[in-house]
Amino acid sequence: MNRKVLLVEDEPGLVLFLSDRLKREGYDVTAATDCAAGRTEARARHYDLIILDIMLPDGSGIDVCRDLRQAGLATPIIMLTARDQVTDKVVGLKIGADDYLTKPFDTQELLARMEARLRRAPPPDTGVTAVYRFGDIEADFRRMQVTRAGKPVRLGAMHLKLLRHLIEGRGKVFSRDELLDTVWGFPERISTRTVDVHVSELRKALERDPRRPRFILTVHGFGYKFAG
Repeated sequence: MNRKVLLVEDEPGLVLFLSDRLKREGYDVTAATDCAAGRTEARARHYDLIILDIMLPDGSGIDVCRDLRQAGLATPIIMLTARDQVTDKVVGLKIGADDYLTKPFDTQELLARMEARLRRAPPPDTGVTAVYRFGDIEADFRRMQVTRAGKPVRLGAMHLKLLRHLIEGRGKVFSRDELLDTVWGFPERISTRTVDVHVSELRKALERDPRRPRFILTVHGFGYKFAG
């Protein structure tokens, strides 16, 4: 079965070129030309991957990405940015984009990044870790929501991806580099300090005593493991 790709882009020439090229590579491509259509289409059908331009006629692709993540959509998202939009790249990654590519870009690089993201995409949810409870925490990964003693906990998309990865590998020790590769997907661009910061923020949100964590443990000299 062909992989389904949603392309949210307003440049007619680029839409035509990418749609044709991706179809020749075996992808089933649907195009949307603005934020409203992108949101609607992403929620209406299942897609294996979304290619999302930041600059759209009715708003920002960053807002679309944020809305989709808040709605619980875990589909991999590759964002297209202009060369001078460094801040947008950072914001996009923080709110849950999986990768970005700067215009103008080489089509072969886009294809390689797509294949990499699709390889990392989780298998269809079997329900094993769709909802996971530890202590007074309930993590519902279907709705992308976490509660503590019944009260909502505000977590970013990357915090949720990191938490789910640790839970799915509970008991296994993950190095910082491994977490960067599997959770962020940018081992060459993001400092290992990023992992430490996100773990610290998770502990503050979920642990009763973040200085003496029960669930997200440090393995000194190597990395982290989940013990819940």
